[in-house]
Amino acid sequence: MEKTLTKPVGITRNWLMFLLPSLAGILLFMTPVAWQGDITIMIAVLAKSVQGVLADELPAIVTGLVTLSAALTLLGTLARPGWIGNSAFLNTLFNVSPVWLVSRLLGAAFVLMVHFQVGPELLYSGDTGGLVLNDLLPVLFSVFIFAGLLLPLLLDFGLLELVGTLLTRIMRPVFRLPGRSAVDCMASWLGDGSVGILLTSKQYEGKHYTQREAAVIGTTFSAVSITFSLVVLAQVKLEHMFLPFYGAVCLAGIVAAIVVPRLPPLCWKKDTFINGDARPADAEATPEGYSRLRHGLDLALNRASRVESLGQVVRAGVHNALDMLLGVLPVVMAFGTLALVVAETTPLFSWLGMPFVPLLELLQIPEAAAASQTMVVGFADMFIPAILATSIESDMTRFVIAALSVTQLIYMSEVGALLLGSKIPVNIVELFVIFLMRTLVTLPVIALVAHWVF
Repeated sequence: MEKTLTKPVGITRNWLMFLLPSLAGILLFMTPVAWQGDITIMIAVLAKSVQGVLADELPAIVTGLVTLSAALTLLGTLARPGWIGNSAFLNTLFNVSPVWLVSRLLGAAFVLMVHFQVGPELLYSGDTGGLVLNDLLPVLFSVFIFAGLLLPLLLDFGLLELVGTLLTRIMRPVFRLPGRSAVDCMASWLGDGSVGILLTSKQYEGKHYTQREAAVIGTTFSAVSITFSLVVLAQVKLEHMFLPFYGAVCLAGIVAAIVVPRLPPLCWKKDTFINGDARPADAEATPEGYSRLRHGLDLALNRASRVESLGQVVRAGVHNALDMLLGVLPVVMAFGTLALVVAETTPLFSWLGMPFVPLLELLQIPEAAAASQTMVVGFADMFIPAILATSIESDMTRFVIAALSVTQLIYMSEVGALLLGSKIPVNIVELFVIFLMRTLVTLPVIALVAHWVF
């Protein structure tokens, strides 16, 4: 009698543990909502609400967090006290390699210089370190808190197992990725690229993505949100052309997602998990006698059954948030500031853009010489090309520059620094090569659309 009673109760529990948190995750991370005239997601709304309430205090809060992270990392890496060494989480967070130790110390030095306005002005001006501390880090702080705390709703209750099973037949042959990576793309596209990177990093650490898959998803599917695309388009004064603009962005992004991962350096990444194990050959196969939907539901319910308590979920969320706040913010401060200093004080990006003049002329883009200066500078910050484009008279050229800056995707003031600060296996040289490849692949597609529109 006990067995016949226990089984239905267990099944009901698993269904509830799968359905309720997964629906909440879909509503928070993947459901578009209208807010203050923009289309966004609830996580972004919550983050912006925090920014509104703590607007004046956020730079100081971020300064404290980055400084605390550097101090604890120095202590954990060099002195290794027992309270850090005996905690798996704290040891992973604060006992790091020399490269990350230097990155966090550099981030702390920059953030203190900017906050207290000391040292060379080129480091704390509003175009370099001041931009990162006052404009970017408060946004990331707010996103990381809510995304980190609530990410287990997507990760731990079976939603990705169901979605992954249903979409494998599309994602595998077209993009050579697991079906579950479609969720990363949706969260980025509707909300924020940083959410997609956080989601990808956690799934890589959880051995759901191989090194190649994590690197591809992080550099390909952490797309720019619709909201930021509107901001870029407004900067070049072409708001009335949003539909063809975003159509060009989506088309070019899909082409890049198919082509770039099949070329070096992404195709050279190992198809092994973070611990070196290979994915089993039958890992995504549907068992005989099962439909894809039934198999996906079985996997989802099995995943939900492993959640022992809500306390376990809360701890995972707190760990996610702390990992991003104390592990990633310092790296974004360090690399973002350095990239913007290079962009502002040297002609490096203009020189790197010169080889694009013949290509732009071949594609019959007006004012090719002026446009070439925007081709590579987006590696420092996505918004810089749109700022430079305002002096260009041709609507077509401004359209191409705006769309290209969005599809290039990797910029060091946010996405690039986030990738470097995460566990995703990419380095700064690889990021720059991928950035150039995305530029070369997407530019002809965008130019084609531009000639059709204009």
